[in-house]
Amino acid sequence: MIQPAVATKMTAKAASIALLKRIHFYIGLFVGPFIFIAALTGTLYVLTPQLENHLYADVLFTSSKGDVQPLSRQIEAALATREERAQIFAVRPAPAPGETTRVMLSDPELGASKSKAVFVDPVTLDIKGEETVYGTSGILPFRTWLDELHRELLLGDIGRNYSELAATWLWVAALGGMILWATGRQPTRGKRKLSGAVAKQHRSRRWHSWLGVSLLVGMLFLSVTGLTWSQWAGGNIGVLRAEMGWMTPSVATSLNADAPAAPADEHAEHSMAEHSSMSMADMPDMPEMSSDSMPSKTAPAAVNVLPVTFDHVLLAARKVGIDASKVEIRPAYTADKAWTVTEVNRGWPTQVDAVSVNPYSLAIIDHTEFAHFPLLAKLTRWGVDAHMGILFGIWNQILLVLFGLGLCLMIGWGYRLWWLRRPAMNGNPHPAITLMQTWRNVPALLQWVIAIITLILAVSLPLMGVSLFIFLLIDVIRWVRHKNTSRVVSVN
Repeated sequence: MIQPAVATKMTAKAASIALLKRIHFYIGLFVGPFIFIAALTGTLYVLTPQLENHLYADVLFTSSKGDVQPLSRQIEAALATREERAQIFAVRPAPAPGETTRVMLSDPELGASKSKAVFVDPVTLDIKGEETVYGTSGILPFRTWLDELHRELLLGDIGRNYSELAATWLWVAALGGMILWATGRQPTRGKRKLSGAVAKQHRSRRWHSWLGVSLLVGMLFLSVTGLTWSQWAGGNIGVLRAEMGWMTPSVATSLNADAPAAPADEHAEHSMAEHSSMSMADMPDMPEMSSDSMPSKTAPAAVNVLPVTFDHVLLAARKVGIDASKVEIRPAYTADKAWTVTEVNRGWPTQVDAVSVNPYSLAIIDHTEFAHFPLLAKLTRWGVDAHMGILFGIWNQILLVLFGLGLCLMIGWGYRLWWLRRPAMNGNPHPAITLMQTWRNVPALLQWVIAIITLILAVSLPLMGVSLFIFLLIDVIRWVRHKNTSRVVSVN
């Protein structure tokens, strides 16, 4: 007859460490695969900028030499490829000699954040090709595919839960592992020869721990920045930022003087920039707006957008300090909205200033400058761009690649350690060490503290709450089965 193990009284520290070990084990066992996939796909994504330039060299670059044609003529050349009148979503002038201009056309069939870009040679006005582009960074199809693989496993919104789950638990696993490493270190006791199985366990644990300590800062950084644009936790973070006034400033685009500058959850207060010296009389070729299409108190009137207006709006923006080589011009199709010109150079130094321009008078309506952003808004911008591997160029990419590969190896060593230490299935009752057992050994006061912190995190990070419930459900089932099995064995 096999007697069940007798529970021993544990100190508060020992009970807490035992509970932390069990949580760390569950995260590694169940969430580890999601973290591994996120790390691997993210590593592949940050390798793609140079590959993208190679794959799409025929549309991105040109060997033409000579004077650059006016932006309006480049836009006209792009629009000439369409049989029907196309709506311009945005225009990105060629940032440097040898590169093409992007005329981005709206296409409802492409889905959110996507547009059809026509690439124009700024010297010869030849059309170099067309591609679907995505997001503020304007990435092309191959990178878009990798981005969607990393973010949602090509499954749409439901797939975003995988990456959020990984980001939700990564920081917990990292900090928990650091505590376990710090409290579990033992002084070296000579060069004692270890047996084969023990030596393998010792080597796996050493590599797993060493990589965890080395990658700690990176894991915390990627976890936090990943959560900022996640589906569920990201919404809560956005509400917190809005309540604390930490939102990234955006230019006001309303031409209605009585309208508020911006929504509270998206924009910040902006001071009015000085108006351009150009007047309506100086620029006769403005957007077409008939007398009966002037703004009314009911619905804003639709207006036609003329290619020549892009020349004038860009010139007005340049005069007030929009001097980055990479800019994006977005027109407005209603009479109550201003056009925007935004710097899109998110490398270092960061250039993301923006202005809104009245397309009729060319007055500057609003002007945001990155130098005057709140500190939290700057950190968010830098954090997101560093997460994507574009803040510091090639060095940012190299660092992320090394981190991604290191994280994959760390997870691999963790699984190897679990496999080497797994209990033998010899028919005896499994000595189930469960969360419930370790929790019962924690002092009551500490139980309350842990419970309150857990509840706050579960509400703030919904996927943490759901997955923790699943962990506990599995744990309770194992605990009940172990008790029943032990009772049967004891009776026999």
